Amino acid sequence: MSTSPKPPVNKWLVAISVTFGTLMGTIDASIVNVATPHLRGAMGATVQEITWVTTGFVIANVVVMPLTAFFGRFFGQKRVYQSALVLFVIGSGLCGLARSLPALVAFRLVQGLGAGALQPTEQAILRQTFPPKEQGMAMALYGVAVVIGPAFGPTIGGYIVDNFSWEWIFYINLPVGALALFMVHRFVYEPEDIRLNNLAMAEKQRKHLDWQGIALLTMGVATLQYVLEEGQKNDWFESREITYVTFVAAVAIAAFVIRELTATVPAVNISLFKEPVFASGTLVGAVMFAMLLSLTFLLPVFMQELLGFTAVQAGLALMPRSLVMMVTMPIIGRLYNKVSPRVFVAFGVLLFCWSAWLMSHYTLDTTSRDVVFVLAIQGVAFACLFIPLTTVALSRIPRHLLADATGLNSLLRQVGGSLGLAIFASLIPRIAKFSSTALAAHITADRPEVTARFAMLTSVFERGGYDAASARLAAGRVIGGMVAQQSMVLTFERLFLLSGILFLFVLPLLYFLKSPDHGPQQAAPAEPVHVEL
Repeated sequence: MSTSPKPPVNKWLVAISVTFGTLMGTIDASIVNVATPHLRGAMGATVQEITWVTTGFVIANVVVMPLTAFFGRFFGQKRVYQSALVLFVIGSGLCGLARSLPALVAFRLVQGLGAGALQPTEQAILRQTFPPKEQGMAMALYGVAVVIGPAFGPTIGGYIVDNFSWEWIFYINLPVGALALFMVHRFVYEPEDIRLNNLAMAEKQRKHLDWQGIALLTMGVATLQYVLEEGQKNDWFESREITYVTFVAAVAIAAFVIRELTATVPAVNISLFKEPVFASGTLVGAVMFAMLLSLTFLLPVFMQELLGFTAVQAGLALMPRSLVMMVTMPIIGRLYNKVSPRVFVAFGVLLFCWSAWLMSHYTLDTTSRDVVFVLAIQGVAFACLFIPLTTVALSRIPRHLLADATGLNSLLRQVGGSLGLAIFASLIPRIAKFSSTALAAHITADRPEVTARFAMLTSVFERGGYDAASARLAAGRVIGGMVAQQSMVLTFERLFLLSGILFLFVLPLLYFLKSPDHGPQQAAPAEPVHVEL
């Protein structure tokens, strides 16, 4: 291993180099969704079976995220990032070659293992490369990569499957991955203090390899993610399978926590959650992603099923939120050292709650302009949340433990997003049933409005050639349809309002989000000396 000093590399070249991987991973998490009908036809799979193409990818993601620091100590962060990129690119190529569902799911697992290691490793590299006063800008660049994927992934995927074939949603990663690999090899080096700390910690880990902790983590996180991904489809605990898997997840996660708190050299350093700034910042970040993914799921359904938008129109309507975030994040990054993170996060929470209140007033007359206006507000809100939370959560973590912290931070965000999505998806039929019952109670024959509308509809059908009995029956069905439609509007209004109310509960956690400490323990030299791994 060479330890010859290398001249300092421009930090922005390092940032761009490691951002490619995160960008590919986030795009690939969503790009497959629009190709699902094509994949079903190519693989001869049912709707239930084809969901494993996405579920497998997400499970592999969350399993590897908290282990990135463990691998980094043995092989170095640069090698871990390069290996993850290679794994992701190989998995992408194999996915394009797959001609059966089991093969495609297996290769998506490979792809997910690579993608899962990219985000936390990039965060750690950026935090170790940029001096403390520029941490906000570093996280702004990272945040832009995270939000571009969900915003442009479906659009890119739709264009590819419409003009080429489904294989190219995977093949497109090959040239981009090759470029990213070259740039990482050329520009990214591991700081000397990080390398020496990793060597010392790796020596301890070799003597006390925590295989039990790794096994429990893999089992616990994989089963938990499976429950969150598949629970709604199987009616949650009405399904014996979901009940058993939930029990396994609970036991495995509890055993994992006990193991990691008592192991001589734990594979995952969960003791970092004893730091209140890291714990609160990570928890608020998880809630933020829960709201972000939930609304990203709810809004297209509302727009397509109730407002009559096409899939393309719904996708385009969602893009302004991400575009506003992309524009606002660098501004927040610039202001980060001048304004307390508590102020940014509090403003972001209140702004999001206001947007949720506006959404709770959506009706069947809502236009695309109304949707875009609210999403632009949300874009500012999430930018005010993402940069300070991502930055301040890691502000008190020593440099040599940043990889451990970013792995846990990424894991909690991913699980938080999946949990929020699962909760809101499961609430739709329940609230819809309640809303329908409440509305139906007011549709009675003794109400003049109901009688007048029923008579008008009956007359319309009779003029259309229906006999009297058939006309009354058809009029009743129309009124029933109107009740069902309005009950769904009420359902989405209540869910939108609920998201805002739930977010208010994170405000007490702002007490722990103190301004970052740029003391000697945290400070990185402005011109670090890098060594090649």
